[in-house]
Amino acid sequence: MSGAKSERMSGACGASGIAYGSIALGARGGPRARYSRRVTSLPASAALSLAQVRRVYPGGRVALADVSLRIAAGEFVSLLGPSGCGKSTVLRLLSGLDQPTSGTISRDLPGDAVPGYVFQDAALMPWASVRRNVELPLMLRGEPAATLRERVDAALRAVDLADSAEAVPRELSGGMRMRASLARALVTSPQLWLLDEPFGALDEITRFALNQTLLSLCQPTGGDKPATAVFVTHSVYEAVFLSQRVVVMARPGRVVDEIAVDVPYPRDAGFRTTPRFAALCAQVSEALQRASVAGASA
Repeated sequence: MSGAKSERMSGACGASGIAYGSIALGARGGPRARYSRRVTSLPASAALSLAQVRRVYPGGRVALADVSLRIAAGEFVSLLGPSGCGKSTVLRLLSGLDQPTSGTISRDLPGDAVPGYVFQDAALMPWASVRRNVELPLMLRGEPAATLRERVDAALRAVDLADSAEAVPRELSGGMRMRASLARALVTSPQLWLLDEPFGALDEITRFALNQTLLSLCQPTGGDKPATAVFVTHSVYEAVFLSQRVVVMARPGRVVDEIAVDVPYPRDAGFRTTPRFAALCAQVSEALQRASVAGASA
């Protein structure tokens, strides 16, 4: 892949893992799509790949059991499943914050791409202004002062926080704090977004608004190249609204179903009122219920 960096982490072979540099702290009508669990039958050109990955913790708890998954460049994929099924573990492995016990993880993204990682909590420095929080990853990277302010201002405008740049976190609502967290990831211009239930604690109206903001960042209009995104959620409605593919997981750490959301971008609030959205939500809900039963019987 020209101009790209391919990285691989193999638990079975004892490789040293993926070196990412700094991590930025801080989704069409048709039948159901089923995918073989064999990696070779999934998207041929994969930006991210997990092949027969297991993650077993020292105490013996199995977080992931033989997970294989391929995600194409520019694809938005949601991981959905009951608590404890390994969704967040997949994100940590993809970011390089954890390593598999066995199996192989590969990442093939442009240049020295650093993932934008957004956690469940905004994780802002409470003593620092919004601007200082957003510029942190650029400062850690040694970004020249001449371009730092320009990039921070652009990120704040993108998440509608330009007027709150000098506020500190305690002066912000929960939704505004998550917008600041998104801006802190956005400021690094990530080609890969890893999002671990970032909107789970927010009210429905704020959550819907931030879903729209996130899509505008990951799937921009005007010809800009879309970013690859892996999004963890417990919300069926959120997964369907955001994703091009919903991956359903069950305990102990396995993929049990995948559903294609074949409604093209851009999507707006009107999508949530369509019969197709309702049908897809029902389909994903049924898959989630089966996953819960499968996990209980495992």
